[in-house]
Amino acid sequence: MDIKQIINFITIVEEGNITKAAQKLHISQPPLSNQLKALEEELGVKLIERGSRKVTLTDVGTLLYKRGKDMVNVFESTLNEVEDFKSGIEGVLKIGAVSTCNQFIPNELISPYAKQYPKVKFELYEGNTYEVVDMIERGIVDIGVVRTPFNRENLCCLNLRTEPMVVVVNKNGEKFGFEDKEKICLKDLDGKPIVIYRRYEKLIMDVLQLNKVKPNIYCLNDDSRTTIAWAQAGLAIGIVPKSIIDNSNKEIEVYELDEEELKTQISVAWMENKYLPRSARNLLDMIRNSNF
Repeated sequence: MDIKQIINFITIVEEGNITKAAQKLHISQPPLSNQLKALEEELGVKLIERGSRKVTLTDVGTLLYKRGKDMVNVFESTLNEVEDFKSGIEGVLKIGAVSTCNQFIPNELISPYAKQYPKVKFELYEGNTYEVVDMIERGIVDIGVVRTPFNRENLCCLNLRTEPMVVVVNKNGEKFGFEDKEKICLKDLDGKPIVIYRRYEKLIMDVLQLNKVKPNIYCLNDDSRTTIAWAQAGLAIGIVPKSIIDNSNKEIEVYELDEEELKTQISVAWMENKYLPRSARNLLDMIRNSNF
């Protein structure tokens, strides 16, 4: 017994006779009669009493009709859900994300997407950029939101935003000569103790050396939040992406740089030549058509 047999049986019942049912199903009467007979033989029961004008359900026929209606409804709903998954209307989107994008992702990336695809749910996996790239390559996540620089081999990328890096110091402690400044220039960092996220070391050092600035690297670490914590403690000058600054933190002073060379990008990345769910492709399409 398959779903097609059930649908044809229901049609016979609702049309009242095999002739009308065959017309509605756009098939000839003999094959439909044979199909009904085969169904009865398969189940070992009589489903309908054939009258001259109208068929009458037996008790077991009534049971099959009711259960069959439920089966067809479930089948059709399942097909619709499959189509929704294929179109990205439903499903689970798995995203890898760096912690420094924890404000950007829900507020600016997911909010507009969720309005368009309210039935899509999310699984968020957090880590540093290297960990997120590894998650993408291993197929743990569909896409990753990361910060440059990173190894783009085997990855496709879309730039979401370019943002400047800023200088952070303790608000009530050592200001390192920045007291009367609204902005600072790179030369203001010359010889002063600096704390930075290790992944930004080459980027920052290249820009500083290009501007003939000789920094005193006081501390290298593995998280921009650690950079802020050390700067907040008054130990050194922190350099971090602007968007990770918590505006509610009243214990730090933030200075923008006059020069624009020190900057980082927030990018979305995914594996090249690998299947990407429709829900992820819909997000990428939204990004391509938006201004971040």
